[in-house]
Amino acid sequence: MRRVERPAPGGQNADLRGWDAPGRSAARFLRLVRIFSGIQPTGRKHLGNYIGAIQHYVAGQDAGESIYCVVDLHATTVPYDPRELRERLYDTAAILIAAGLDPERCILFRQSDVQEHSELSWLLSSVTAWGDLNRMHQFKEKSAAQRDLVSASLFTYPVLMAADVLAYRATTVPVGDDQRQHVELMRDIAERFNARYGEILVVPDGQFPEVGARIMDLQDPARKMSTTGGSVEGTVYVLDEPKAIEKKLKRAVTDSGTEIRAGADKPGVTNLLDILAAARGTTVAEAQASMADARGYGDLKAATAEAVIALLDPVRTRYEELRTDEDRLEAVLAAGADKARAIAADTLADVRRVMGVGPAR
Repeated sequence: MRRVERPAPGGQNADLRGWDAPGRSAARFLRLVRIFSGIQPTGRKHLGNYIGAIQHYVAGQDAGESIYCVVDLHATTVPYDPRELRERLYDTAAILIAAGLDPERCILFRQSDVQEHSELSWLLSSVTAWGDLNRMHQFKEKSAAQRDLVSASLFTYPVLMAADVLAYRATTVPVGDDQRQHVELMRDIAERFNARYGEILVVPDGQFPEVGARIMDLQDPARKMSTTGGSVEGTVYVLDEPKAIEKKLKRAVTDSGTEIRAGADKPGVTNLLDILAAARGTTVAEAQASMADARGYGDLKAATAEAVIALLDPVRTRYEELRTDEDRLEAVLAAGADKARAIAADTLADVRRVMGVGPAR
């Protein structure tokens, strides 16, 4: 686990002596680079998920202590099929491992296996403003799509998301660009809790991808690539065969003219350049420069398809080996849950103590 010098509350470096003193939990953990992020087990994982989240999870294994959670509780906030939920959970776990997550170098677990998430969510709801939840963009979007029932859990979803992170006193939260509002809310919740009860929780920083932050639908560059609101033709799935990837990218919508450059007036080309840069691990400017001698958009599409296939094909191959062994996947998730529970239980004990909940320690 890597330690970095971070200022403790009050502007002084945390003293290594007294790390275990009551009431100093947040200060002692400020020295740890601890990364936490969660991923839903719903839908088929697509290129946007891979570039915007999964790649950063893998890189995070070398940046500090990394904790990654498949958030099955979040998936219950909207109508779903229980059997499919379990299948998708295994799919997601296998994709994460196939992409490079190493259970020996990180903590990978299933959210519902660690009950501290649910209890901490309830306790944090006492310092969460109703008005803040009512302003959440994703609640407005998802509730508008529900025909029969808008669940209370959909409304309080951001509190559980805050608990997911704050339970581990994470310093860094790598998420997609669309999660900025949720990260700001969890920071507000942590600050409000600390102001009322003392410095117990760590206020995390969001980490957002600079390249590929928003991968758009290939058929509608004004809409984010998605398994729920997008088109099948415009969505590249992580497990797509190379020929399917090539076909989708060759049919990608571009723009008028022939100039290959990024810009607000060229959303289709910009999206392809974003994908090309992310797949190659370069900047958009470098991706654009590499197409200086291109004969037209066809060359851009071909280069992008080649880069995406090179990026995803090894993951698909490894996934096929892993997915058939559900017992092995369960063992990985269970072992990760044991490690996660040990950390979350410590945080929850501190929260209970300062809030006066349960027996005095």
